[in-house]
Amino acid sequence: MCLAIPMRIESIEGFLARCEIKGVSRDVSLFLLQDRPVSVGDHVLVHFGYAIEVLDLAETQRYWETFDAVLAATDGRHA
Repeated sequence: MCLAIPMRIESIEGFLARCEIKGVSRDVSLFLLQDRPVSVGDHVLVHFGYAIEVLDLAETQRYWETFDAVLAATDGRHA
């Protein structure tokens, strides 16, 4: 199973963005989105270190509500 995580862009340098969510920061490649404008403050869906889609804030919140509900339902246990 593959999982993509929504993150907020904190800074951009070329095709590399520093993204953050819930206190965790990662460097993310914007190469796959080079035909779409992205800016600091945008939310992107990140898969294996690549931003694969630009999300609006409502989409980002729905993703995190789902992730949080699954985590709560499993009490943080891993399957």
